[in-house]
Amino acid sequence: MTIIQLFLHELEQEARTTRKMLSCVPDDKYDWRPHPKSMNIRSLATHIAELPTWVPMILTTDELDFASNPYQPLEINNTAELLAHFEESLADGRTQLVDENEQHLNKPWTLRNGDTIYSVSPKMDVIRMTFSQIIHHRAQLGVYLRLLDVPIPGSYGPSADDPSFS
Repeated sequence: MTIIQLFLHELEQEARTTRKMLSCVPDDKYDWRPHPKSMNIRSLATHIAELPTWVPMILTTDELDFASNPYQPLEINNTAELLAHFEESLADGRTQLVDENEQHLNKPWTLRNGDTIYSVSPKMDVIRMTFSQIIHHRAQLGVYLRLLDVPIPGSYGPSADDPSFS
């Protein structure tokens, strides 16, 4: 199995859990945030939903410069829109996880803001970081939902809200 095939498998596995978590976001809580320094649910959930689009960006570019490409999230207002956006992002994420891109995985990729360089890493490391970001922010969303008393779906097994959990 190639690294690209492993990435595609991992993307599909994490998509199942991500889809379950995003589907729990209450339509009336998109502006809620647990703390003034925290993102609101809209921003957090939208970021989670769009992270699969980083895979083709990483594989088809050599860098992301926030100074010339400022972040412009889609305005999501309900869970149906959120899930549709996630499915579009996931489809986009799959497009470049093809065997011919295996040869590009060791090429450097830079994250910067103008002259400030945040990181330079092999593309395969940045893809792994992207998957880790999905998992990290999904867990963050789980905390938000828990604070709102929304039942949390299991990720890698049952959650405390699962009736089979003992």
